[in-house]
Amino acid sequence: MLWVTGVGVRALALCASMCRCRRSRWEANYARYLNWLIAHTDEVISWEFEAEHFEFTKIKKGTKFYTPDFRVHLKGDAIEYHEVKGWRHPKGETALKRMAKYFLYIKIVVVDAEWFKAVKRQGLPSMIEGWE
Repeated sequence: MLWVTGVGVRALALCASMCRCRRSRWEANYARYLNWLIAHTDEVISWEFEAEHFEFTKIKKGTKFYTPDFRVHLKGDAIEYHEVKGWRHPKGETALKRMAKYFLYIKIVVVDAEWFKAVKRQGLPSMIEGWE
């Protein structure tokens, strides 16, 4: 059973037992992790992939838009946006800085190599079906 809603067709392909992100293995594994949290905790209620786009209307050139990888619905009606980052490129860094400046009330969680290393040390991948 999948708890994914609002999935971007170009980015995710669904198979019978698990979702697979076509952009990166890290995004696919993070989606599996979110599904695991839904099944085993009460922290995460649901999530959506690339569900919302933010526009920096005061910006005239450069990075004017940002689309977080995951919109995560938490218990208590809270929403966070999670961004999986394999490497830090200038455009992505600019978008994150602009989010902090223009959307102060939005919480962005960056999931990077350190997060994946920590999860691996904890042995979590062996508990999550389909982890690549």
